[in-house]
Amino acid sequence: MVLETNLYFALIVIGALLLLIEAINPGFFFAVPGTTMIVLGVMFLMGIDVFSSAWGILIGVAAALIAASLSVLLYRRLSPDQLPTTMSRDSLVGKEGRVLVEVKSDDLSGKVSISGVELSARSTKRILSPGTTIRVISSEGVHVIVEEVR
Repeated sequence: MVLETNLYFALIVIGALLLLIEAINPGFFFAVPGTTMIVLGVMFLMGIDVFSSAWGILIGVAAALIAASLSVLLYRRLSPDQLPTTMSRDSLVGKEGRVLVEVKSDDLSGKVSISGVELSARSTKRILSPGTTIRVISSEGVHVIVEEVR
């Protein structure tokens, strides 16, 4: 009896650890199993033997499905409504933004912000000061080439 009780508590603790991992590194890989393990551990502690009869199996499966569904609903509420933005450097050609860190034509230490994303940049000819409005004219490797918008 003591060994079984310890196993039930272990099930709850492992479920809580999975939820903690999910909170630290979101991706929805651990939320459903973690919640389900906690619910099943609590059921075992309450004396519901899920594996002893057809009713126990039915109750266990129903509780696990309800816990998983509630996890999905809660996760949807917590996640942002918008889809993450993805962009390739080539799709930025023609877009405008602002200089964050001085952009020069001879090095890649300059930084620009385009659509809320910070990118490494270099200019076509001259030095561009922070705050200058720019337009992307091309991309090379991991940086963009920009010019001042006049």
